[in-house]
Amino acid sequence: MIRLNLTATPEWLDLAPGLRLLVAPLTTALMVSARADPAIEAMPDTATTEELALAMAKAVARRAVLDWEGVGDDAGDIIPVTPQGIDALLEIWPVFEAFQTQYVARGLILDAEKNVSALSPTGPSAGATRIAPRAKQPARTAR
Repeated sequence: MIRLNLTATPEWLDLAPGLRLLVAPLTTALMVSARADPAIEAMPDTATTEELALAMAKAVARRAVLDWEGVGDDAGDIIPVTPQGIDALLEIWPVFEAFQTQYVARGLILDAEKNVSALSPTGPSAGATRIAPRAKQPARTAR
């Protein structure tokens, strides 16, 4: 079942101790816009999957990140959200992985969910409800 979030309000993601990002909802419009990002379109045909993944994550983050807590400059002074700051933040491996897992992957999970079977009302995944009543008499066997 797909659960719709009709409020479309931003939410905070805790990516690392002391680091939080306020992100916009991951919508189709946001993903389409990220795919059309000039940095994505400028990627050479020889770009590796890893290079494409990083470029896409940065494009998504530049559109999604509205605010952050726990990000500072070399002197330790808090800095505002900027596209350059978002790109630099995602160059930190644990931050990139957490962003991918907690934000981007949520959209991909929906794609994976459509490839599974529904729950069985009597099998090991018991949980589905029956849609037809039980037969009143046993079925006869063919002769």
